[in-house]
Amino acid sequence: MDGMSPEAFPARIYAETVLTHNFEDAKRHFLESLLDIHRAHTRMLARQDIITREDECALIAALDGLDLPAISQTLYDGSHEDLFFYIESLLARAAGPGVAGKMHTGRSRNDIAITLYRMTARRELLQLADGVAGLRCVLLDLAGRNLETVMPAHTHTQPAQPTTLGHYLLGASEFLARDADRIRHAFGSVNLSPLGAAALTTTGFPIDREQTADALGFEGLAVNSYAAIAAIDYITEAAAAVAVAMVNLGKFIQDLLLWSMREFAFIRLSDAFVQSSSIMPQKRNPVALEHARILSSRALGEAQAVLTCAHNTPFGDINDSEDDLQPLVFTMFADAVRALKLLSGAMRTVEVDRAELKRRAAKDFLTVTELADTLVRREGMSFREAHGLLGQVVRACGDDDNPRTIAAALLRLRPSLRLAPEEIEQALDPAHFIRIRNIVGGPAPGRAAEALTQAVSKQREIESWIESKTALLDHARTRLRQRPKGQP
Repeated sequence: MDGMSPEAFPARIYAETVLTHNFEDAKRHFLESLLDIHRAHTRMLARQDIITREDECALIAALDGLDLPAISQTLYDGSHEDLFFYIESLLARAAGPGVAGKMHTGRSRNDIAITLYRMTARRELLQLADGVAGLRCVLLDLAGRNLETVMPAHTHTQPAQPTTLGHYLLGASEFLARDADRIRHAFGSVNLSPLGAAALTTTGFPIDREQTADALGFEGLAVNSYAAIAAIDYITEAAAAVAVAMVNLGKFIQDLLLWSMREFAFIRLSDAFVQSSSIMPQKRNPVALEHARILSSRALGEAQAVLTCAHNTPFGDINDSEDDLQPLVFTMFADAVRALKLLSGAMRTVEVDRAELKRRAAKDFLTVTELADTLVRREGMSFREAHGLLGQVVRACGDDDNPRTIAAALLRLRPSLRLAPEEIEQALDPAHFIRIRNIVGGPAPGRAAEALTQAVSKQREIESWIESKTALLDHARTRLRQRPKGQP
């Protein structure tokens, strides 16, 4: 940097504030993918007779001879604008400038850069999907062990009706499945090759875009060459998928934090995921859940920042969507995956206080909805009339939510009812409340078991998709780095 003059490119302040950072980011995130792009493009040029086989062999040998650990330790000194030009200089030193210069035929830094971003984003999306699948697997296992664990459900943060813990967790598994579907769709949009678009308008050389796309593990082309360079929705769609997933995760974590309070005491985290206090010996702080919450909030904020950075920028090649944006994308994915993995670990060893859940489900008049339904069935009342009558009963009982007290108050207010006290008390039983809700999507154990079977099948589908796409990318990379037969 000391050799930079104020008149020469790059200006010291430009190098310090932009180019040095971009160089480090590129080494960390893009180096191997950049070399894979060089390999794919070089081999395509030879197959299209745009360069000779001898030149192809020389270029591939130069690529294979690069000292990657040394490159990763190289500091930016201003002698080359970016990592691309630095690698190009190393190839020129190895193969000669005349041969090395042929590699750039029919392409631009523009399509190379967008290809790099897409190659990185698709791997990040697979890690995100794996994090979602991992958490979903833990919750399905916990749900399967709690299909008959009666618990109070809340609406507007107030006790509402009995359900089961299994029913609740199956609901969480549904939004996680939709998160996985959104990630899959985003992957499909990302995994399209822009290579061959060149600066914006392709090239006059007879390149084969499908060949390089296949070599790099892409599943199709970003066809229109202008949009391949200019469109940013491949990454904003991924950011949107992250944002929705983190909102879902945050809502779930908030419940878990409430359930961990002594005032609730529904669940207890393993000692491995709690911390004590420096002054209060009795404390068991559920810090793992707090960290998962802030990580998910950070990822949400970073996803929103990605969208904000892309907003109101031109539909064209523009730095706002390129090197300066990518670190934010990396951080967004990293924080989202950290949140998912941390929560998975914490939930894998969580203890459920089934007795306390059952006790709380029988309190606070949570089952009077079923008593209203019973009045409709047995007494021929309209639901609105039954609802109003039981509202009077609840007010008459005050804080006494004992079923016998409720039965006595009901029969006192409406002595003409044919219901016996025992029938009223049965209607107020939380287990009965759950059993009778034997509707698709309901908490009845049989229905929940059916839902669990379907959810497990969906889990296998999600995991199979992750495995297949990971194998696709791994196979492409392995195949690309193999020397063609007959080449030294």
